[in-house]
Amino acid sequence: MTDAPDHGTDTVWVEHVALIDRIPRWLAMLGLAAVVLLIWDLATARTGWVSPIILPSPKETLDELVMVGTNLLSGGYMLGALWTTTRTVFWAFLLSALIGFSLGVLVGETKFGERAVMPYLVAIDTMPKIAFAPLFIAWLGFDIASKVALATFIATFPIIVSTAAGLYAASENERMLFKAMGASRWQTLVRLKLPNGLPYIFTGLKIASVGVMAGVITGEFLGGGKGFGALIRESASMLDTPRVFSLILYLSLLGLALFFAVAWVQRRLVFWNKGDRPGGVG
Repeated sequence: MTDAPDHGTDTVWVEHVALIDRIPRWLAMLGLAAVVLLIWDLATARTGWVSPIILPSPKETLDELVMVGTNLLSGGYMLGALWTTTRTVFWAFLLSALIGFSLGVLVGETKFGERAVMPYLVAIDTMPKIAFAPLFIAWLGFDIASKVALATFIATFPIIVSTAAGLYAASENERMLFKAMGASRWQTLVRLKLPNGLPYIFTGLKIASVGVMAGVITGEFLGGGKGFGALIRESASMLDTPRVFSLILYLSLLGLALFFAVAWVQRRLVFWNKGDRPGGVG
């Protein structure tokens, strides 16, 4: 009698992929956009369930998008407003990155930062930051400085937290190895902790790239100026919702450009790490 061949006890698990997950990414994005546009058109233009004062139809919004785009390409006043907002976003992001990284290293590398500085930072972050807009305007005026300050105030904390967390990413064995080799604290920070913490730091920078946009537009909306936020305020005061929607969509392109610029730098500097790219973004 021949025994059945022993194939071992190892079990090969085959992951079941749902049908919806097999759809190509580009097709899924186009399909979702088409469904949203269809529902939007039905609720506004086709049935009139929603007043155009509250929500314009897709066609009205598209017409305004073309008008705003034409003004931008022709060098009209909207191009100057977009440049003002872009310049404010750039300086606010740069400042928040410098301050956030510095405080993150202080918190993550020293007991003083962890025990004394971090509680104050957490307390400040729990405050409603938009309420500080009038204070920044009173302190710094209606120019670009108050908008940069507000946006920096909003966007800095995620960078602090991610930088501090990244400094703890190195394993205990790696730290002990550096200590056994006689590496100084500075060498351990520069050659071990910061390289290991880069994925965390870039996560904070990507979160800040979104926060800084919100801060700048809020500052322009509340504190005047000549940016896109001021144009949105003026259009909203005249109940020109198609113009408001079109300006918001162009601002979203600016925010996406900043986000993907940070993601591009991350791919170049942290090419060895693929774990911080959920959904293929970043």
